[in-house]
Amino acid sequence: MSEAMDKTYISRWHTLVLPGIFTLIVLIILVTLGVWQLQRLAWKEALIARIDARTHANPVAIAPEILWPKLQWNEEEYRPVQVTGKYLYQDQVFVHANAVVGMGSARMGYFVLTPLQQENGSIIIINRGFIPLELKQDTDAFAEWQLKDQSMGPVTVTGLLRSPQERGWFVPEDVPAAGEWFTRDPIAIGQAKGLTRIAPFMIDAASGSVTERWPMGGLTVVSFPNNHLDYAFTWFGLAVVLLVIFIMYARKSLRVLP
Repeated sequence: MSEAMDKTYISRWHTLVLPGIFTLIVLIILVTLGVWQLQRLAWKEALIARIDARTHANPVAIAPEILWPKLQWNEEEYRPVQVTGKYLYQDQVFVHANAVVGMGSARMGYFVLTPLQQENGSIIIINRGFIPLELKQDTDAFAEWQLKDQSMGPVTVTGLLRSPQERGWFVPEDVPAAGEWFTRDPIAIGQAKGLTRIAPFMIDAASGSVTERWPMGGLTVVSFPNNHLDYAFTWFGLAVVLLVIFIMYARKSLRVLP
């Protein structure tokens, strides 16, 4: 190799310094993101296993009222609980919802949220289940259903403890004065109805908590998205692609022509 070619070769090495530094920085970031997603995968799998075991446990009594503000949702949500009291049907609300009933497709309708007053006076909102849209729109059928539904006396409800539903970006605001509800928020419902000593959680009634078909309980969906492995492969794949591109670029830049 001549002296001129040697100098050209060294000069071309210098042109790789900045691209090399940039590639190294981005490569570290991509690999770090991939490792982080693997860590998130392990965390999510442990969470799913823990909640699955929790949902299949035997029902327990709910925590005393004095402990309600201190409840940790990550430890309490989806826990089977049992509570006894009387329904305050006059303060019942219907929350717009879609639900899969039986083996069919999703149906439009409402979740029936009814305050249940315990013997000590404290109140828990019970999501008693789903009713289809057509039932509520049929005035006569709805009136007949309410007459049967509200004939129950004191009840014992078994179900899953749930935290308040968060309002999504595209979910309309509730209009309590018009009876239009779009989120299952026990505190908001209690305030709109002038109720006190409201629990900051709800109970989704199990399917065996009612005797009539409507409202249909036991429709709680316990599902968590778990795409962390896909994300990890994506980040690691991008890292490999970036490395290959840099190697090809470097080989082309360092090629010395005779």
